[in-house]
Amino acid sequence: MNGDGYLDYHELKVALRALGFDMSKREVLNVIDEYDTDNRKLINYEDFFQYVGNKIIERDPIDEIRRAFRLFDDDETGKISLRNLRRVAKELGENLTDDELRAMIDEFDLDEDGEINEEEFINICTEN
Repeated sequence: MNGDGYLDYHELKVALRALGFDMSKREVLNVIDEYDTDNRKLINYEDFFQYVGNKIIERDPIDEIRRAFRLFDDDETGKISLRNLRRVAKELGENLTDDELRAMIDEFDLDEDGEINEEEFINICTEN
């Protein structure tokens, strides 16, 4: 992920693997083809999150979402903090500013504590 709002084949494969989806090259290319409306061989973040949310739900919704939550919550506080999100963004090669990361948190932070708890994360992943 290079911060352009889109994932190419390699970025998508890495992101999916990080979330526990070990997919073949053909499967990843099929995902891109399904969501690539302008023939750029890219998938935007919104479509990526929708796809991942759907994949997680297909397996075992709550358990898989909680598993993904734990990947973010590496310090086991029960919440995804700015630091957690910054780490994940860095691991994915994203150079997002703290303001951009805070905006992501603020978007889904229902209890307005500045962090994303597990319930809020589940809501993010299951929102249609």
